[in-house]
Amino acid sequence: MNAEQLQKMQTAPGFIAALDQSGGSTPKALRIYGIGEDAYSNDEEMFDLVHQMRTRIMTSPSFNGDRILGSILFENTMDRMIGNKLTAKYLWEDKQIVPFLKVDKGLEEEQNGVQLMKPIPNLNELLERAKERGVFGTKMRSVIKSANPAGIQAIVEQQFDIAKTILAAGLVPIIEPEIDIHSDTKGECEQLLKPLLLDQLDQLQDGQLVMLKLTLPDQPDFYAECIAHPNVLKVVALSGGYSREEANALLAQNHNMVASFSRALTEGLNAQQTEEEFHAMLDESIASIFEASQT
Repeated sequence: MNAEQLQKMQTAPGFIAALDQSGGSTPKALRIYGIGEDAYSNDEEMFDLVHQMRTRIMTSPSFNGDRILGSILFENTMDRMIGNKLTAKYLWEDKQIVPFLKVDKGLEEEQNGVQLMKPIPNLNELLERAKERGVFGTKMRSVIKSANPAGIQAIVEQQFDIAKTILAAGLVPIIEPEIDIHSDTKGECEQLLKPLLLDQLDQLQDGQLVMLKLTLPDQPDFYAECIAHPNVLKVVALSGGYSREEANALLAQNHNMVASFSRALTEGLNAQQTEEEFHAMLDESIASIFEASQT
């Protein structure tokens, strides 16, 4: 683990930029950015276009380590270059932004009110490659749809089982059991999730650090015990489909929780904008999310 990167994550102000939309969500991300599906004819062309979009964001003067702690990358992005450097090295060396890698392979079909992660083949090999490229930590997402105790327990157990493999490889896992913001039982899901998270955190060894990426809770400061836990490096919030304005307002009610937004971060950015318009919009977005992350 890079000591400088750890120090930054522990002490610096800022938030995490989630730039990790992958295969299934890439067409939507491009469409929102103003690039339709008629602009590419295969996956390779699609990923070329999304890398151009991400490069435009990451090379923007407003995208730097003064306000952004870290950035989550998709595997395809990690393996590509920005200028003459691999993406993770560019982020850290040129921007002082700590790189993370999305390692999950998507979601299983819903069962017991949840969507577990699909198996992650060759995880150890991927973690080694990530370390070689200068990645600090990982992220993996599963989704809770309804207040089913067995389903939520299965999600938490799966997340922490895989987290232990990631810890053993010397990386910091971001554990993301997202609760669907449209769930009729969102508050009940939160009540079930928190004690299970605390129980698993208590089972970690001294010095084993994880991060939690959680849906913004109905009750302000609901996750304060998780934030204070000695094995938690940071608790970050996902935007989960809220607009940037809504997500910022909710985040500001939660002390010591910082943003890890994707859609809310890139809201308003468009391929047709001039460089000046693009950088101004991104700067405004980063400024508002940074401010909401300061409470």
